[in-house]
This record gives sequence, C-alpha cells and structure tokens, in this order.
Amino acid sequence: MAAASSLHVAAPAATPRVGSAGHKSAPSAARSVRVARSGAVSRSGGRLVACAAVATKADAPASDAASKSEGHEVLLFEALREGLMEEMEADPTVCVFGEDVGHYGGSYKVTKGLADKYGDLRVLDTPIAENSFTGMGVGAGMKGLRPVVEGMNMGFLLLAYNQISNNCGMLHYTSGGQFKIPLVIRGPGGVGRQLGAEHSQRLESYFQSIPGLQMVACSTPYNAKGLMKAAIRSENPVVLFEHVLLYNLKEKIPDEEYVCCLEEAEMVRPGEHVTILTYSRMRYHVMQAAKTLVNKGYDPEVIDIRSLKPFDLHTIGNSIKKTHRVLIVEECMRTGGIGASLRSAIIDNFWDYLDAPIMCLSSQDVPTPYAATLEDATVVQPAQIVAAVEQICQ
Repeated sequence: MAAASSLHVAAPAATPRVGSAGHKSAPSAARSVRVARSGAVSRSGGRLVACAAVATKADAPASDAASKSEGHEVLLFEALREGLMEEMEADPTVCVFGEDVGHYGGSYKVTKGLADKYGDLRVLDTPIAENSFTGMGVGAGMKGLRPVVEGMNMGFLLLAYNQISNNCGMLHYTSGGQFKIPLVIRGPGGVGRQLGAEHSQRLESYFQSIPGLQMVACSTPYNAKGLMKAAIRSENPVVLFEHVLLYNLKEKIPDEEYVCCLEEAEMVRPGEHVTILTYSRMRYHVMQAAKTLVNKGYDPEVIDIRSLKPFDLHTIGNSIKKTHRVLIVEECMRTGGIGASLRSAIIDNFWDYLDAPIMCLSSQDVPTPYAATLEDATVVQPAQIVAAVEQICQ
C-alpha cells in the first residue's frame, strides 16, 4: 500500500510555476511541490521564491524581512485575496466554494471582486450546507480541480467533519493512490471580540488527528499570501487557519510573486535564554511580552511555528539546543490542543537538551464567554507569558 499512503508526512514545500510574469502557465507544469534545493530565498524570472524545504534548511533560518524592503502595503485579508487571485489567474482549475463568497465577497471580504472577474461557476455561492459543499470540494479535487472551500466561520465546519475526515483526509489512501485531493479549506476562527462561544472556536485540535490532512496558520499579511498560494498548489488537502482579529493587520509585501513553505516555521525574534513557540494571534501577545522580558534582562527566542501539522522540528530543535528551555503559547484549548502535541514531540525528540520542564500556556477549557472581561480571562495574556518565562529561567 506504499503508493496509497497518506501524504501528510511528506507534505511538500510549494514551488512557483514556470513562466514569465503576465503569462499563464500550464496548470500541470509545476505541480510537483517537492523542493530539493537549499537556501531560504531565491529569485527566478523576477519572482521571489521561498524554496527551503524542512529537510534541506540551513541551520540559521533566514528572515523574511529582507524580501520586504520594497513592495506594497496590504491588509491581511487583502493579502489572502491577492494570493487567491494570482492562483486563479494562472490556473483555470482553481475555484472557490462557500456561503456568500460570490458577489457579496465573503464574510471578511477575502473573495471580494472575484465573482465579477472569474464568473459565478468559478466563485460559487452555496446554500448554508457545510457538509454538502465541502463534499463537493472533495469531489471536485478528485476530478482534477483545485477547489478552495471557505467556511464562513471555522466553527461551522464541524458540520462538515465527516467530509473532512473520512473523505478529504483518507481518499488518497483508501483509493489505493488513484485519487489526489488538492483541496484548501480556509476561514476565520479564534476568539474575536464578544462573538460568543459558537463563533469563537479553535478547530486545530479537532483536525490535527486526521491522517492525510495538513494544517497551517497564518499570522501576517506576508505569510498569509504565501501560505495561501502554497496550499492551493499542494497535492494534499490543506486547512488554512485565519484569525478573525488579524484580518486588518497591515504590512508591506513584495510586488514579485513569492510562495511560503507549508512545513516551515518562522524565526520571529532570535534569542538565547528561552524558546517561545507560538502561532496565529498569540504571536502578538508573545511579542508584547518580549518587550517586557527584554527590559527585565531576558533574551527570549520567538518562533511562529506556522505549520501545525507536521511540525517543523528542524527549526524548533535547533532553537531548543541553544536555549534549553521551552514555553508554548497558544489560543487553542489546553486539553488535546496543539500545545499538547507539540510538547509530546519535543519530549520525544529533544528531551536530553532540556534544562527545565516544558511549560504550555493555553486557553481555558471552557466555552468562550460573551462578556468581554470573562472572554479575556479565558485567553493567554502577555503578563502570564512574562511570569512563565521568569519561572522557567529561575
């Protein structure tokens, strides 16, 4: 059954299509997403390419900052739209399904203007029937399309869990390798501002155990666009987590085309005393805490893991070998969350390098309250991160 094995373990880093700017490349021309080159960034035909695969990364991860010296400012939701639009322009098999994704432009305007440009069949408004249109996306992927399924809110995709688990993640294996499911599932999630329990779901912990499924979380306009493009080009089903409070983040991104690696963590801040692993919105809580920690004489190393499945244990391991202390900060639930899986992976692989117990700060195991003060109390705050680092470094 080797040919039919689940692909998520060998899930690829994306490579850009071959072709000059302004011209469409053949949809199948560069669908191989395995990168065998080393180095963080290279230029090809005027395009910026993130080409470092996990297995070939250099010991010192390159910063994205060098690639942002020139470009244009966008909000995070606009960066997602740019990435989606570029892929739809280059590949006619890319299409979008979801509630209000058409002329309304999506609940957070990620698909605004796409229906006018590409038509109602490629940007398809669906009924309020998550299980049905997610299953339609799976079938479209089996037949050669590259669908992007938007959940109006990630919590609603629990209604499509059967399709995501039994079909999306497993059909490559159960078909004996006859079918690929190049499907992207994306949408807003996380704790917003008084959205209530059902609209404040974090589904990372629900989906992480599904074989064959790959998961990434964006946190900046730069990586939002790069991960969107990489997810669309991947031959594997990919869940792209977007945080509802990050859509209006503004950042300058390159004018040239670029693609982020689906399996690569981002070094946000190099340091020496403790490794802080985080992702999505908590990246900003961690960086706020880092300012306080520096003033207190600590030197934290901050890593945005980005790839929630599989973990980039190369970058994580190199950091642990340097700092010997680990703090995990997540918005996911503590019980069975991403932090629990990450802690287990670190213990399995880097136990001998640890000089202190791994600490994990997670959201409370309660439904998210509507009251703002109680809502804040369920989520990790910067002061808690400062206190945890002080305890680890004693």
